[in-house]
Amino acid sequence: MTFSRTGLVAGILLGFGSAASAADIAPAVVFDMGGKFDKSFNQGVYEGVERFKEETGIEYREFEVTNETQREQALRRFAQRGANPILGIGFAQAGPLEAVAKDFPDISFTIVDGVVDLPNVQSIVFKEHEGSFLVGVLAAMAAEDGAVGFVGGMDIPLIRRFGCGYEQGAKFVNADIEVVQNMTGTTPAAWNDPGRGSELAKGQFDRGVDVVYAAAGGTGVGVYQAAEDGGKLAIGVDSNQNYLHPGTMLTSMLKRVDVAAYETYKSAMEGTWEPGIKVLGLAEEGVGWALDEHNESLITDEMKAAVEDAAAKIVDGELAVHDYTTDNACTY
Repeated sequence: MTFSRTGLVAGILLGFGSAASAADIAPAVVFDMGGKFDKSFNQGVYEGVERFKEETGIEYREFEVTNETQREQALRRFAQRGANPILGIGFAQAGPLEAVAKDFPDISFTIVDGVVDLPNVQSIVFKEHEGSFLVGVLAAMAAEDGAVGFVGGMDIPLIRRFGCGYEQGAKFVNADIEVVQNMTGTTPAAWNDPGRGSELAKGQFDRGVDVVYAAAGGTGVGVYQAAEDGGKLAIGVDSNQNYLHPGTMLTSMLKRVDVAAYETYKSAMEGTWEPGIKVLGLAEEGVGWALDEHNESLITDEMKAAVEDAAAKIVDGELAVHDYTTDNACTY
């Protein structure tokens, strides 16, 4: 799927407020657990803010969270030092960001993957279930033994949303297909445990899984390596991870946090930043799947046609993908 830079400007916007002007923009970003080089979620954000810096020459300040107590400390320190706008990455930053934003009402804050209802906060969330549905379609079509797998990171509703969308896509192709799902853990450490990811993937392969989708941050690195070692297929997440293991990576579910981060800074620079909620799905080109030179040999014309047809039906409203977080159940 082709993405436009303007696509992410669309969404649902609520509320009004003042934004940082070009004259006083001093951007900062607080990355979450796993670090900016996790090859997945955080790295996508890093690529977005780096693109902004390269295009404008405006430097940004950054902090990589390594334990939970640092989130509010980092956000507050940036606010005290005049950073504006401040970008908080990850659902776990919602509470800390809300506390800091209340104390600094003249500073613009953006949170990715969380919602904070304040007049100086912009919240960006994604319809991960829609993008996961598409890669589920591809997984089912590539599976030879009638089983596909999913390895999630921290066991939270957000990650269950990925798994539920994936299951729906797989069963859209084959109602009888088995979908094996495992979560890595219940603490933030689950985002950066490649060894455990490898173990879970190998266990799924032993159960007949041919394709495994990882939505687990840095833990996914171990999943992909296990797939290559076992002669199986894997699906990446958030960033385009096809390059990591060409010939093994069937595709990647793209979650355009890179463009979201870039647009946050760019809109602040241009004076068009607004508070409220942006909800980005297939229609807004906020999620999708990756096709490039690293996986094109794995995607047949039939697979490409099927996934493009499913995407069109989702955008048109003909096909509804259930969102796990609406009822904490994967019912469809």
